Amino acid sequence: MPRQLTIAVQMDPVELVDIDVDTSFAMIEEAQNRGHKVFTYQPQHLSYVEGKVKARASSVVVQRVAENHAKSGPEQLIDLAADTDIVLMRQDPPFDMSYITAAHLLELVQGETLVVNDPAWVRSSPEKLFPLLFAELMPPTLISRDKKSIDGFRAEYKDIIIKPLYGNGGAGIFRIQENDSNYSSLLETFFAISREPVMVQAFLPAVTNGDKRIILIDGKVAGGFNRIPQPGETRSNLHVGGTAAAVELSPADLEICARIGPELKKRGLLFVGIDVIGGYLTEINVTSPTGVRELERFTGINAIKQMWNVIEAKLDMNP
Repeated sequence: MPRQLTIAVQMDPVELVDIDVDTSFAMIEEAQNRGHKVFTYQPQHLSYVEGKVKARASSVVVQRVAENHAKSGPEQLIDLAADTDIVLMRQDPPFDMSYITAAHLLELVQGETLVVNDPAWVRSSPEKLFPLLFAELMPPTLISRDKKSIDGFRAEYKDIIIKPLYGNGGAGIFRIQENDSNYSSLLETFFAISREPVMVQAFLPAVTNGDKRIILIDGKVAGGFNRIPQPGETRSNLHVGGTAAAVELSPADLEICARIGPELKKRGLLFVGIDVIGGYLTEINVTSPTGVRELERFTGINAIKQMWNVIEAKLDMNP
């Protein structure tokens, strides 16, 4: 019999998740099914105390029962290095200084406790910047805060997408067509609220056919599904009304996965979701990737079982 693991999940409140779609809930559920003990805590409950990284956490038991899906025990202070075998870093973005600080703190326990995904590489692999290592797989892309550079990119490609560099869930994404009079005002708004550059990409008409989410486990393809935008909408994210659908992965999709898989494995990015539109890589999601429920619904593939098999193997256990 494999030994019982103690797992701490750094996430948003477990009591508030949607059990039908939430990937973190699925991770906890599968860990529990394997006999492991699970604690959850929120990022603000993470502390560095005199050389130790601790969290004010609660044990949790989950069940797939709506509105009664999680029973948490009393809070206790746990030492993440001494008291746990695994930490799952699963809080949702924004990828801000709070997120980066949490990654720095969790890096201090990596080596004594397995942190998934590796916090040092989560910190150094922003989801819209990481793909730049594979520029030939991406659509035409500009990252800049220089208006003249953005003007030139727009003049060349005419129909463009502008989005915040560290946004998530489809928030703040705009399509600007050739004669759109909102262009200058939109840039002014972006630059007024943030000192960051923006990401600008050539619009991909293929998005009307969907934006594929592909799940990779330890650098290998688990499977994928499609996210189709609402009529008249360019964003396909499920958070903003996109509809999930079954899809076959194309040779171009599989080539993208083959190209990036070794780098994911090298960086300890064990659970990753990538976005592909029309054979182009648009994002590599490493912070809190989602989509396992949809993947299982349309393909029968249980990516979470695959994930735990890999984790247990890394800890020299029998899956």
